[in-house]
Amino acid sequence: MAKLILTGLALLLNAQLGSAYQLICYFTNWSQYQPGLGSFKPDNIDPCLCTHLIYAFAGMRNNEITTIEWNDVTLYQSFNSLINKNSQLKTLLAIGGWNFGTAPFTAMVSTAENHKTLISSVIKFLRQYGFDGLDLDWEYPGSRGSPSQDKHLFTVLVQEMREAFEQEVIQTKKPRLLVTAAVAAGISNIQSGYEIPQLSQYLDYIHVMTYDLHGTWEGYTRENSLLYKYPTDTGNNANLNVDFAMNYWKNNGAPAEKLIVGFPAYGHNYILSNPSNNGIGAPTSGAGPAGPYTGQAGFLAYCEICTFLKDGVTQAWDAPQYVPYTYKGNEWVGYDNVKSFHIKAGWLKQNNFGGAMVWAIDLDDFTGTFCNQGKFPLINTLKDVLGLKSASCTTSTQSSEPTRSTGSGSGSGSGSSSSGGSSVGSGYYAGKANGLYPVANNRSAFVNCSNGITYEQYCQAGLVFDISCQCCKLA
Repeated sequence: MAKLILTGLALLLNAQLGSAYQLICYFTNWSQYQPGLGSFKPDNIDPCLCTHLIYAFAGMRNNEITTIEWNDVTLYQSFNSLINKNSQLKTLLAIGGWNFGTAPFTAMVSTAENHKTLISSVIKFLRQYGFDGLDLDWEYPGSRGSPSQDKHLFTVLVQEMREAFEQEVIQTKKPRLLVTAAVAAGISNIQSGYEIPQLSQYLDYIHVMTYDLHGTWEGYTRENSLLYKYPTDTGNNANLNVDFAMNYWKNNGAPAEKLIVGFPAYGHNYILSNPSNNGIGAPTSGAGPAGPYTGQAGFLAYCEICTFLKDGVTQAWDAPQYVPYTYKGNEWVGYDNVKSFHIKAGWLKQNNFGGAMVWAIDLDDFTGTFCNQGKFPLINTLKDVLGLKSASCTTSTQSSEPTRSTGSGSGSGSGSSSSGGSSVGSGYYAGKANGLYPVANNRSAFVNCSNGITYEQYCQAGLVFDISCQCCKLA
């Protein structure tokens, strides 16, 4: 009887708390440049889809965090205003990335003074623009030219950042800023880059990049994000799979509930050396052609893959690895689809990991026109399997004051910046497309139209709104 009562209480508690899993989605600030239907900005994001959104990327200059794109500040504002429709949504800003390299991080972690400079600038920057935390994307400590001592110095940096974030709570009474990291899935990069038990104490979440496990650089066809190893895999190839990578992190000291499994909304395409040899491990002569939107050889977004699938291809299911592949003529594509996402999300739950991370939200079929599976079919699959609800989410157009400050000023000397805002009546702006519009007779003011809600906002002192760049700049 007591056991039944405890079971009932546990079920009741779970019902009250909802899903314990996180669904963390990256947004890339260069996806705005994808042509035509591929162009993606924060206004294209469904605010009810993910528990956390991460804006990629910020940069670093003189050991201080900086913007990268000319309109980052404008995009920050749109990105962080998504909380007006989902009060539970958390937004983070990622610093670094593959193209950023290791040298700026190595220089920054080399002295305690540099640590302090970065952390101080991060707190100011995140608060100024309305983010809830920082995601460290150093690829990778102790590799790619980063010296071996950076493995320990990365732990020191994360510890100091977490402690500074906690100290800021005492001073300001604001919710603590989050600190997360995107980390390697390859065993050599893990071993050379991370003090797993110590690092795990200070990070809120650990985003394991369980994709790009294979690619066109290898000279033979392989899957991008295979769940299990292929039966003939030996040596390092036997370790290059989602199951091995996630369990390696867990078995070496990272709590399962902090470990977030990486899911790619893209695949890799290859040119087969011999079109009649088209299975797993078939020889290739190079990267496949670039997609019409992403424009990168050997790389196709899910929406681009769906277009390829409509063109008389042969589709196959890689049963040992629980992922699909397809080919036509001499082009071969290894990728993920709704079925593989569903299986891997179920595996995630069985292993009690903390949730899923998607690279990237702008690579899914966000319009719903390419795959005929609705909008964001891959990410919605994760949301459904993980049991995530949208109780706090609303699509109401009722005007309301933004609940998170997005500050004023610009980290790069340009961009739309406001020192506050108030909702304004529809009037002239009724039916206007999302965007920023000038205000008659007030050059320092502009109106932000976002999904039927309009806010009058103001440039920082000394700046005026310029419609040509949709930014605040010197008069």
